[in-house]
Amino acid sequence: RREPPLPVAVRDRLGEVFPDAEFAPGFGVRGRPGWSPGRLALVTVLQMAENLTDRQAADAVRDKISWKYALGLDLDDEGFDASVLSEFRTRVVEHGLEQRVLDLLLDALKAEGLVGAGGKQRTDSTHVISAVRDLNRLELAGESVRACVEAVAVAAPDWLPTVIDVVDWGRRYGARVDTWRLPTSKTKRAELVAAYGSDALALLCAVYDTGAPPWLRELPAVEVLRRVLVQNYVITCDARGREVIRAREADPDGLPPGSTRLSSPYDLDARWAAKGDDLYWNGYKVHVTETCDPPDPAPGGADSSGADSSGGDSSGGDSSGGDSGGGERPNIIVGVATTDATVPDAKMTEKIHATLAGRDLLPGEHYLDSGYPSAALVVDSLRRWGITLVTPLLADTSRQATAGTGYDRASFTIDFDTQQATCPQGKTSTWWNPVTQRGTDAIVIKFAAGTCRGCPVREQCTRATSPRVGRQLTVPPREVHHAQQAARATQDTPGWQARYARRAGVEATIRQAVAVTGTRRARYRGLPKTQLEHVYSAVALNLIRLHAYWNGHALDRSRTSHLARLELALAA
Repeated sequence: RREPPLPVAVRDRLGEVFPDAEFAPGFGVRGRPGWSPGRLALVTVLQMAENLTDRQAADAVRDKISWKYALGLDLDDEGFDASVLSEFRTRVVEHGLEQRVLDLLLDALKAEGLVGAGGKQRTDSTHVISAVRDLNRLELAGESVRACVEAVAVAAPDWLPTVIDVVDWGRRYGARVDTWRLPTSKTKRAELVAAYGSDALALLCAVYDTGAPPWLRELPAVEVLRRVLVQNYVITCDARGREVIRAREADPDGLPPGSTRLSSPYDLDARWAAKGDDLYWNGYKVHVTETCDPPDPAPGGADSSGADSSGGDSSGGDSSGGDSGGGERPNIIVGVATTDATVPDAKMTEKIHATLAGRDLLPGEHYLDSGYPSAALVVDSLRRWGITLVTPLLADTSRQATAGTGYDRASFTIDFDTQQATCPQGKTSTWWNPVTQRGTDAIVIKFAAGTCRGCPVREQCTRATSPRVGRQLTVPPREVHHAQQAARATQDTPGWQARYARRAGVEATIRQAVAVTGTRRARYRGLPKTQLEHVYSAVALNLIRLHAYWNGHALDRSRTSHLARLELALAA
């Protein structure tokens, strides 16, 4: 009477969910023989579900009967070497197949009626720490030189001693560059910064010299060192006209933007980012979208439409009958997107919708926090995709609105038909000019200087000190303006806040992803493989939720600590 373990349930319920034919573009029929890509995809998903290393996953294929059953292997099958999983991931990424497993699972769930278009979905993001150590600028410079000279030493061991002093460089770059081994004196550290820059410049000049093997320039480590040198050093001339190299300073020299600045020579996609005043990380950001339809009314008549938690081994979502027996259908993750850490959430909203449209899973309502939308996106999402964004819009941040004592934009009546604005004192504007500001359409409205000069409430309206200047407003186009005003008027009402409470459940999904699959710490280097990790983790979470649903486990809507349980027991 024991419940079937997850691998067995997946095989019994879904069959061969990842057929080999779906991975054919990356795994042809020619070349050395290899393991089934469909089986390796399922192994990787199960690996994420149990948070195993490659070696542990390979051992599980050999040792666990449940895994052999799910993979369709004989009991005496010897499995594969752990390195096969790394080769599999590399090939999947090279051929752009990392989203295929999620697509296949969602197709199977569509047939079961567990997902579909037109429902409710919610999205949120969280930070992901890269799989490389954090480096300050001094460590980055030294480690970049070290990585390059190591690569050249392997590629051209006979050529390298002709251009550098191997013994001298070995003392500086024989071990990894680490702050704990570096001098603490500011003077000596400054000398070390200059030495790293001089060594980088000398090595690059040697590699790009006409006498060097031309293929050395194609080594990835050489290009990385060149980029690090450009981003962190400046070559100038001293008073005697000699060429000198020094570290780039932010104020006089400028630094590249965070979106392009390398943070490690071993992961070229990781970036430094900050969120709020207390969160700084080097790595990526992952966006998770899941279904969140309310349960169907129970036979007794009660309906739950508030926020739900989908953590642990529970499922979340609707009530349903049938032989699955869970009572509530699980909330299914339908989209995963990974970016570098500097990409703001607002830039991902349209991309998320486009991905969902490609899967024919566009929601009717999409619940988001205030980082994702703008008033223009609210209008465009409804017009282009038919999606209602349920999200608070950022408040007016003008001086008047922030102080709460002046006349902000909402105090003016905007008439788009006559192209005029009327102020609270009943005066009308004299200038209406459609413009484009930072790629966004807007309308600049101005009042005549004579109109504002003698106004008794001028101090509450504008800070312009010159009597020649009147009040100026900048408003979005008609549709966007009306949508913005309507949203700001309703988002503070109790009814809207009760409706918006549904978004909070996605926090539990992120918590489950962190607890079960370790989502906040990347396993692999580079954005493509990190994206693969997150997609396979999402599939693993979906299978965990389906397993709970298939076995009739009700949704755990709250988490009770052991202390709270003891308190309840004592009270009883």
